[in-house]
Amino acid sequence: MWIRNRYTGPGGGLYTGPGGGLYTGPGGGAYTGPGGGLYTGPGGGLYTGPGGGLYTGPGGGLYTGPGGGLYTGPGGGLYTGPGGGLYTGPDSSPYMSNIPPLDIFIKELEKRNLHDYANIIKTHLQ
Repeated sequence: MWIRNRYTGPGGGLYTGPGGGLYTGPGGGAYTGPGGGLYTGPGGGLYTGPGGGLYTGPGGGLYTGPGGGLYTGPGGGLYTGPGGGLYTGPDSSPYMSNIPPLDIFIKELEKRNLHDYANIIKTHLQ
């Protein structure tokens, strides 16, 4: 899990340095190895099992209920307020998720013919 908000500063979801959501090193949101956002195994952002970024059940990246990656309420991946995945400011309790960066996640969803999920995210990014 790493910060998945839309903040570009240090520690933010769009930060490319260590601790940032776009970091390509171990544990980063754009990392392809174990635990990374582009990892397809357990715990990875492209994992389809429980807790994975492509999981539709509770705690998954494609879950629309509370705490899910596609939840629009407080604490959800598509929430724009503090603690949400689309929040753009610094946050002492930022949204954490194992999904890859959203632009990459959308492409991965489309590759898997999961266009409905990709469209939900695109709608909220506009």
